[in-house]
Amino acid sequence: MTVEKHALPKLPYALNALEPSISGQIMDLHYNRHHQTYITNLNNALTTHAEALSTGNLIKQLELQPAIKFNAGGHINHTLFWEGLTPVSSGDSDLGKAAPNLHQAIVQRWGSVEAFRAAWEATALGIQGSGWAWLVKSPAKDGSTLEITTSKDQDLPATGKLAILGIDMWEHAYYLQYWNNKKDYVNKIWDVLNWKTAEKRYLGDVRAIYGDLAGLASRL
Repeated sequence: MTVEKHALPKLPYALNALEPSISGQIMDLHYNRHHQTYITNLNNALTTHAEALSTGNLIKQLELQPAIKFNAGGHINHTLFWEGLTPVSSGDSDLGKAAPNLHQAIVQRWGSVEAFRAAWEATALGIQGSGWAWLVKSPAKDGSTLEITTSKDQDLPATGKLAILGIDMWEHAYYLQYWNNKKDYVNKIWDVLNWKTAEKRYLGDVRAIYGDLAGLASRL
């Protein structure tokens, strides 16, 4: 049985391009070590699962589900995270200019960009332990509804909620630079959020959000 091998996505910017919001040192550790570890563990788990499937070992298949879910989630969440960041010099971190449709929807939902930002930052800082703070959309017959939500560890946003942008609140995302000052990290990351990508996700479907990882995401 052929098993698809996952690999690190190519970053659309240099490791030090998000400074001073995110240091090159943290990017190197986060991308090349942490993200790569999720991918390595995912590939190993999928290979072992395929072997268990071919031999009909149901118990082994079930035992592997937590590892597949955790590491696949880590791979998908980090891929979304990298795509959701951009150097200030790109101009894509300007919400009003880069995402006019999403900007309008945010103002309609929260009253102002400032109120939305405050709500998102408060949600991120309220996470206990490791997890993610997301801006998501919930497709509805009368149009998409925006929400701010969280997911624990490496879980994806809840079923039916499609990720627009996420903030990684695991310590490895900020500790080397900000130590335990999560508030400063959450404040500074705002400067490098990629609203051009967020606009495409807001206007698109599951494939527009997850891309080649849509199939993997559907398994979780």
